[in-house]
Parts: sequence; structure tokens; C-alpha cells
Amino acid sequence: MNNSNENNELSTLSQTTADNGSNTPNGPDPDGCEVITPMKLLKETYDWIEIFVITITAIFIVFTFIARIAYVDGDSMLNTLHDRETLVVSNLFYEPKYGDIVVFQSPDSGINGGVVKRVIATEGQTVDIDFETWQVTVDGVALDEDYVNYEAGLPMRSYDVTFPLTVPEGCVFVMGDNRNHSNDSRGSEIGCVDTRFIFGHVLFRVTPLNKIGPVD
Repeated sequence: MNNSNENNELSTLSQTTADNGSNTPNGPDPDGCEVITPMKLLKETYDWIEIFVITITAIFIVFTFIARIAYVDGDSMLNTLHDRETLVVSNLFYEPKYGDIVVFQSPDSGINGGVVKRVIATEGQTVDIDFETWQVTVDGVALDEDYVNYEAGLPMRSYDVTFPLTVPEGCVFVMGDNRNHSNDSRGSEIGCVDTRFIFGHVLFRVTPLNKIGPVD
């Protein structure tokens, strides 16, 4: 009879020990909190650093080889673009053509940063301008320029370049849409733009938010 009682006590003790096994130091505490070991903290820190590096690399690739951010400075492209607007510019697989709005560098003009203008003609084409009537022709064909900010009663501003002008190889002829307030290929200070200095063409406008979208 005593042996039976002892066996029952041992069984009870074994069951109690098994029930308490889930509260060993290797499992979660009674509140369900996870204990962060130094090694686990180090691994999580490494993962966050890896994500950060990948993100910075991706941003670098995008803004170096695919797209760039440009800011309009001035009124030479009114009424198409306005001062302080933000643009996305890309040079990926780009070949300049008439009507494109491009951002370029003009190292000989003394202008710091990029310059934004519209492409009027490309290499080998001949540009002529009637400054009294504002009529621009390319290869003898009159352009329909509904983007130009005309000033009624005034002639288009002229500079020191004489017309007709044939655009040199590897260059483009550019003008601002706000013709009487734009320094562009009509003057030798900027002249025809070497395509190697073109950062890219404008894809779309980012700000202001009420104007976000493509730019024509």
C-alpha cells in the first residue's frame, strides 16, 4: 500500500515538473516578451544597415543614370514653366528633337548650374527668324508655336547672331518660350548648344502639386 502511495506521489511530482517546463529560461516569459540577445540585436542592426545601403545605391543609380531633379530659376520659359517649379529630367536613350524642353549646361556663358530652354532645331537644320512678326522657320517651314509668350505690338528681341543660321553638327538651337525675356541661341553668349552638355529633357513637373504631370 505504501508503495502505491509513493508511486502516486512520484507521478504527481513528474506531472508538476512537466507542466512547469514551459517556464524555463529558454522560453518566453509569462507576459510573452521576447528576450533580445546581443547577437540578435547585432543581426537586426546589420539588416537595417544593409537596407539603408541598398536604398542609397538605388537612389544614386536612378538620379545619375535615369533621372535628375531640376529647379526652374527665372521667367524665360513663361508661360510653360514658372520660377521655382520642380522638374524631373532624364537623358536615358535620349536624342534631342524639335519641341523638347531640355536642361543643359552652358560653360561659356558664365551661367551657374543648368539652363532650361526649348529645342527649335537640330544639327544640319537651318533656322530663320522674322523678328517683326515673330515668325520662326526651320528649313523653310514656318513653325506653329502656340507655346510662345507673345508680346503684342513689340518685335521679338534679337541678339548678335545673324540669320539664317545652320545648326552645327552635334548641336541644337534653343530658345525660351518667353522670347523677349530669354537669353538663348539667338545670342553668341549661349549660341547653339553642344548636345554633350545636355543633362536631359523634361519628363514632368513635380511641384507645385496642383500642376504635377507631363510638360509640353
